[in-house]
Amino acid sequence: MNYGFNQDSIIKPPVTEPLSNILPNEPLLLMGAGPVPISHAVSRANGVVINHLGETMDQVIKNLKVMAAYAYQTKSTKIMGVSGPASASIEMAITNLLWPGRRVLVLKVGTFSGRMGEMAEGVGAEVDYIERSDARPINAEMVEEAFKKKKYDVLTMVQGETSCGVKTVDFAEIARIAKENGAMVIGDTVCTLTTMPMEMDQWGLDAAISGGQKGLSSIPGVSVIAFSEDAWKFIEKRSVRQPHWCFDALRSQKFWGHQQYHYTAPVPGILALHEALRQICDETLPERFQRHLVSSKALQAGIEAMGLELFIPESYRLNSVVAIKLPDGVDSAKIRKSMVDMFHVEISGAFGLDIVRIGQMGEQCRAHNLFRVLYALGTACVTHGIPLDVSNGMAILEKNLQQPILPN
Repeated sequence: MNYGFNQDSIIKPPVTEPLSNILPNEPLLLMGAGPVPISHAVSRANGVVINHLGETMDQVIKNLKVMAAYAYQTKSTKIMGVSGPASASIEMAITNLLWPGRRVLVLKVGTFSGRMGEMAEGVGAEVDYIERSDARPINAEMVEEAFKKKKYDVLTMVQGETSCGVKTVDFAEIARIAKENGAMVIGDTVCTLTTMPMEMDQWGLDAAISGGQKGLSSIPGVSVIAFSEDAWKFIEKRSVRQPHWCFDALRSQKFWGHQQYHYTAPVPGILALHEALRQICDETLPERFQRHLVSSKALQAGIEAMGLELFIPESYRLNSVVAIKLPDGVDSAKIRKSMVDMFHVEISGAFGLDIVRIGQMGEQCRAHNLFRVLYALGTACVTHGIPLDVSNGMAILEKNLQQPILPN
């Protein structure tokens, strides 16, 4: 039968392979810097598809925004999801608040805080950096000095730098300085939202960003952004043409604010995010902060008791992503591969730094996951000739998990 085309000209189909042949029989325990393990409720929600413009989705979006507002600690209703990773929500913040002629001060302490500067350069803004290459945080005094020398329209910073494990200790104070000098503040809370205190309204953030796959313990590919009411009024008055369609906040608000079509929403990811946020609200933020703090501190104590050194001093150490030094001459890639091969546990390497990183976000902060990752790391190191006392590390981990920690 002739179907109207020359079958001889059609390229032959490739040899295919089902996922069941590719995925490991035992799933890896994801204990790196993200993505993180997800709960059964989140996993079930991620397998559902509904009409993205129907009445059911309207209720989902309504609930999601209320729960996200709790996570961000904001009264703003200008909360929306973004089809893409956390970097996509950062790009949404950048492209709506910056354009040629606008000045931005970028606080760069690693890969992800620096990425905001790259994005700002990409939209034509005038970009200045305060940069540290010694894995130390930028402090309030450095920012205050920068504002004395120059006026800026926007300041960008991270609460926690995932790439090296540095916490911006002066996060709230820096935001205050920026606001007093007439600048709007874009805050990256990708690995910190719900893992440690973050108060969007109280601290004066104008755009707060997070990804689903880290502290929120949802799936990769759907992120969340919240704009302050002041930032939203500014966006509404924007006279410069918006170069993006998907990242245009005003267009996006058609869906997230009025349940009208913008583009086809990532339905399963939104449903997964709904369930992740619901579980956060059920746990409550104070309880969640305490769980993360106890878990990370116990793991850190176990790592040190075993004989390894933590990369960042405690005074500005990020608890959400713990960076660990390995002895000179040790190939971190081989250590990580041994952990996967022997124990089906995966942790992260780093971006040019001689460290490995263990995540302490969401479902990673469960006792059974802590014991497994610490034992896997210690045993892999011993296998590669690093003399560690794995048993002591495990004992100290257990001891510290039983001791409550008072938040700072």
